[in-house]
Amino acid sequence: MVNEDPNLQEYDDGPSAPEPALPAGRSASAHPSVSIHPSVSAHPSSSAHPSTLAQPGGLAHPSSSCPEELSVIKVSKRRWVVVLLFSCYSMCNAFQWIQYGSINNIFMNFYGVSAFAIDWLSMCYMLTYIPLLLPVAWLLEKFGLRTIALTGSALNCLGAWVKLGSLKPHLFPVTVLGQIICSVAQVFILGMPSRIASVWFGANEVSTACSMAVFGNQLGIAIGFLVPPVLVPNIEDRDKLAYHISIMFYIIGGVATLLFILVIIVFKEKPKHPPSRAQSLSYALASPDASYFSSIVRLFKNLNFVLLVITYGLNAGAFYALSTLLNRMVILHYPGEEVNAGRIGLTIVIAGMLGAVISGIWLDRSKTYKETTLVVYIMTVVGMVVYTLTLNLGHLWVVFITAGTMGFFMTGYLPLGFEFAVELTYPESEGISSGLLNVSAQVFGIIFTISQGQIIDNYGTMPGNIFLCVFLTLGAALTAFIRADLRRQKANKETPENKLQEEEEEEEESNTSKAPTTVSENL
Repeated sequence: MVNEDPNLQEYDDGPSAPEPALPAGRSASAHPSVSIHPSVSAHPSSSAHPSTLAQPGGLAHPSSSCPEELSVIKVSKRRWVVVLLFSCYSMCNAFQWIQYGSINNIFMNFYGVSAFAIDWLSMCYMLTYIPLLLPVAWLLEKFGLRTIALTGSALNCLGAWVKLGSLKPHLFPVTVLGQIICSVAQVFILGMPSRIASVWFGANEVSTACSMAVFGNQLGIAIGFLVPPVLVPNIEDRDKLAYHISIMFYIIGGVATLLFILVIIVFKEKPKHPPSRAQSLSYALASPDASYFSSIVRLFKNLNFVLLVITYGLNAGAFYALSTLLNRMVILHYPGEEVNAGRIGLTIVIAGMLGAVISGIWLDRSKTYKETTLVVYIMTVVGMVVYTLTLNLGHLWVVFITAGTMGFFMTGYLPLGFEFAVELTYPESEGISSGLLNVSAQVFGIIFTISQGQIIDNYGTMPGNIFLCVFLTLGAALTAFIRADLRRQKANKETPENKLQEEEEEEEESNTSKAPTTVSENL
């Protein structure tokens, strides 16, 4: 019997104990916990691109594990280093997304452009993601996690240094170019949390790991709200202002460079052994006749997933709009409070990070994906309504409390959506399902940011926030119709004995196969 124990750990390069041989006449693919194609390294639980899994002629990957290694279920100690490093360069990229919006009025004055032009520095992240999702998801399937991580961190680093060429008021197009490069890097980052969690973490850790991966992105947004107002004061002298902006750009350029170097040195493709039963079973479930695009078609035929795509987009899109327009809304009611506007944004994201971690731990323990997602969504609506009613009361401390409460649920919902999607779509590729969620978020983010910005300019902040409340209420209602079809949990609970019995019925001429056992290494 295959025992899955998250406490069993390995060093990736350590020796492995001998594995029982498969009886003659039985192929490696006949056993649910044995890889069909050992050279696949992008994602052990993915069958969305079965040509990578089912035959040597499919998409190749850089690593070459043997079936004996993949038949052992074990977690690697390196997994924490991988998720931490990913969180760090995701944080750096997210900082660059919000660094303009958090001091919108200052960059307006420096470059002599409209508020809408500065808003587009945030919205270009959303716009770039939409056409590039499918090509990048295909690259993830073809080349694996390490190549995508290297590309994302390299583009993030390049974009940061390009911005240093925009320290003159007439060089706004250069800062746009740097931001576009960073937005392309984001496409290589946003779809990876659930993939990293599945490839590197055991069944009892995946939700927590996914929350940690998303945690880095949210931390970057939090720092992006806090640091720019401190480093770049609201002064009239453009030469002094350029000096302060350059300090911010140099810091982020140095951090991005360091992280790129660490990714080159540290980031590995995948562990030697699959960390959960679901990863092993996915190889046996792969079909040699399926294609990459057939996976997308299957996902859109999954009604529960389609509903989740819509509801996730409504929630995340509302968060993107709020983040982009927060400085403008706070300044309208509290003039000269740029620093506190950033701190309110920080409060929203920090509270959301706490919510994300708590919800991840709760999901790993309870597996109540539908119930948790619905409750968090309803509380997001309640928090948004309270925030809307208290923003113009004239008391900043009240805004801090209500914004933090809203952020705890709104931002805390984001990793819930990723993990719920993986459960609903297993064994399809996490890269594709997460990517489709993010596309929905970007589309709604652009629509909400433009619409709410126009409403605020013409009618004020309350009508603009009520606009978001209406769509969040719609999202909560649609979430109630999602059926909790937890396919990955069913795979993890499936007993090897049942699998072997099915195989013996199909292959009566074969000898009884002995299931592999978990091997513990003496480190």
